[in-house]
Amino acid sequence: MWDLAPMIGVLLATGLGLLVGCEREFFGKAAGIRTNTLVAMGAALFTAISKFGFLAGLDGTLAHVDVSRVAAGIVTGIGFLGAGLIFVRHDAVKGLTTAAGIWFVAAVGMAAGVGLFGVAMVATATYLVVMIGVRPLERYLPRSRSQSGPDEEESETKRSTS
Repeated sequence: MWDLAPMIGVLLATGLGLLVGCEREFFGKAAGIRTNTLVAMGAALFTAISKFGFLAGLDGTLAHVDVSRVAAGIVTGIGFLGAGLIFVRHDAVKGLTTAAGIWFVAAVGMAAGVGLFGVAMVATATYLVVMIGVRPLERYLPRSRSQSGPDEEESETKRSTS
């Protein structure tokens, strides 16, 4: 017999990862739809396997395993994936938000995979509010020279060469 809870969790994580990926894709950022969807779906699947897959030992008795070890493995793996997205060039750090987004979407997948559907949905909605709603506010905040965008760096270079 099929247990619907893990399947619903994986499907929900897939949809929420897709939503986060659409936001990243819309703004032309790295790690778009496919990456975010696969990370959320994979995290949900690993978490569902951890929660539901190790309930019984090989002989049918209750297994004594630490299911949190799979969660720790997901976090570690996502850390490596995120680290590969971060680049430091001169004084500017690029890819930090993308790496944080991958880390976040893995957590959403884990929440959905363990059956915390409401938490996964509210977290994703909050993510979208932050990522879309804070963007206009950032335009009014002062930035240090090391955080200047490409236009500002280009004009700075032009000033120094002329």
